[in-house]
Amino acid sequence: MIKRINLALQGGGAHGAFTWGVLDRLLEDERLEIAGVSGTSAGAVNGAALKAGYSEGGRDGARDRLDWLWERIGARRDAALPDWMGLPDAVSMSRGMDYSPLFQWTEGVGRLFSPYASGPFYTNPLRPVVEDLDFDRVCDASGPALHICATNVRSGKVRVFAGQELSVDVILASACLPTMFRAVEIPDPLTGRTEAYWDGGYTGNPALFPLFAPQLPEDILIVNINPLERDEVPRTPQDIRNRINEISFNSSLLREMRAISFVQRLIDGGTLAEGAMKRPRMHMIHDDPLMNALTVATKMIPLPAVMAQLKEAGRTAAENFLEAHYDDLGARDSVDLQEMYS
Repeated sequence: MIKRINLALQGGGAHGAFTWGVLDRLLEDERLEIAGVSGTSAGAVNGAALKAGYSEGGRDGARDRLDWLWERIGARRDAALPDWMGLPDAVSMSRGMDYSPLFQWTEGVGRLFSPYASGPFYTNPLRPVVEDLDFDRVCDASGPALHICATNVRSGKVRVFAGQELSVDVILASACLPTMFRAVEIPDPLTGRTEAYWDGGYTGNPALFPLFAPQLPEDILIVNINPLERDEVPRTPQDIRNRINEISFNSSLLREMRAISFVQRLIDGGTLAEGAMKRPRMHMIHDDPLMNALTVATKMIPLPAVMAQLKEAGRTAAENFLEAHYDDLGARDSVDLQEMYS
């Protein structure tokens, strides 16, 4: 029996390689059909690569396209060397990067200078990669329905792009951290006004409501790469800024999950008639111990060895989820929503 699911893909810079691993494992499983995808930032880039590859060559095409994407970003197939060869683990490398001159310089530039200060010399380093995605395939009606989230700078509201609206600029807008990149301007066909957009994580990381469409299944599987909880109080400047970003980027997700839990209780208690509103079933794949141990440095600076280890961690997390919760798909929630947002 094939089970249809939706995917909600979070942003998190180069830590999106974890999502690459999760998707690689899910696409291997022919018992699953990915019906819809909502993605933000790194999740948007992963979602676009999945969609383009799936539309061209099915699940194998999607896996190949994701491999291509992350190799372009900097991952290498030979980076995940055996432990006996002495390759530092991702956590050690991440902590070491925190105090590297390259990261300190990047952090300092981001705090002191606007991305507009570079004048005509400004470039978005992600643009050449995104431009090589086949947007005829990304916008194709076949394959999973793809939704990309960005934040309208003027109104502060979430904007979800889908179908023929999807473009290079939409993906770049979804991944536009305002301290690093200039706002991406996109014309609004409804108003005729050109709007500026920042990273979608501020308003939807990712947005879940596009996955409530009646033609999509009830099961929503969130691939979480921003820890919801940290036991230790951050003390270094880098850790403090990182936790501020995690809290702000998770806040919209937690609000939507609270609303979903409220609707579930109304339906289950008979206050709302069954069928009056959609009752999503919620699931999550994550590796909080790993993500808690990593730092913001490896989000910002992609290291081949770290991305290779993140991919393997994502595959393992997806494998563990399927072993523990495959039977829950189509039947029940596998996460306690009230515990998560309380």
